[in-house]
Amino acid sequence: MPQAAAVAEPTTGTSGSDFAPLLRTTREQGLLERRTGWYARGIAANLLALAAVVTGIVLIGDSWWTLPLALPLTVLWARTAFVGHDAGHAQITGNRRASLVISLVHSNLLLGMNQAWWNDKHVRHHANPNHIDKDPDVGVGALVWTQKQAEQREGFARWLTRNQARLFFPMLLLEGIALKIYGFQYLRRQPVRERMLEGPLLVAHLVGYFALLFTVMSPGKAVAFALVHHALFGLHLGMAFAPNHKGMEMPDPDGERWGHLRRQVVTSRNVRGGILTDWFLGGLNYQIEHHLFPSMARPNLRLVQPLVRAHCRALGMPYTEAGLIDSYRQALTHMHEVGEPLRTDRTGGAV
Repeated sequence: MPQAAAVAEPTTGTSGSDFAPLLRTTREQGLLERRTGWYARGIAANLLALAAVVTGIVLIGDSWWTLPLALPLTVLWARTAFVGHDAGHAQITGNRRASLVISLVHSNLLLGMNQAWWNDKHVRHHANPNHIDKDPDVGVGALVWTQKQAEQREGFARWLTRNQARLFFPMLLLEGIALKIYGFQYLRRQPVRERMLEGPLLVAHLVGYFALLFTVMSPGKAVAFALVHHALFGLHLGMAFAPNHKGMEMPDPDGERWGHLRRQVVTSRNVRGGILTDWFLGGLNYQIEHHLFPSMARPNLRLVQPLVRAHCRALGMPYTEAGLIDSYRQALTHMHEVGEPLRTDRTGGAV
């Protein structure tokens, strides 16, 4: 049976003596203990809210007034995705089987996202964030993240790179659908036993989702609802993940190997804010702390932040924080700079 993937915190000084004191203090203060009760209450509240929105869709029925419910459904789907993310990191419980069940229910069944695909990609990202050769999040795709990558673009991809900063948020509107496609594509790479478990859950999600919409709405309204819902969902997730690493330092593939502390801190950006920011971004606004302690329960991230900030200050290590809007500005500025040579290249055409 497939297991929920998790990145473990280094437990000895082999990861670098600069991290060992911080890890020891964090453990002594009990901040690595699970908060299963906190998650249980949050999961129950989210499921009840999802049921309420579904009930609203059924009661309003075949009316364009159903369309506004795509917004709360989007927000609740994002909460569902955050639970799946946390389960994949073993933040909710130390029981691997229980973590897997939570991940399968929230990712595959409720969202139609293949949790095995996400965990495979996400674990590699955590191990080497912003490493151009090892982090799949900065590999060549629809977007590119270095000028060297940009130089290799041709045709439509070249035009896309020249304009990627201004197109970033519009492209996120397609991400909700893309996540489902990636999940189904990944099934072919999974062992038969995993495929037989995860595939039916993905299909069950699609059948249930479209059965609901097409049962209570006309085909035109059902398609409109699904498109708006998935567009908003992709935008919401993109807004939660975009501030975390884009525009931050990228390790030199041929340079020295960084220790755990430096590798995670200088490549990550925190987003300042209060309770609303924590809720909207699912705790990912504490990106530095999350990368240092990936199995730490979400509510403990804000508690460990002062320790991490003080530790970095004592070592003279940059600790980057920004407001939400400024974090987007920094990420978009980096994407704009990556495409700069193509905009000034006569053979590529100026824009």
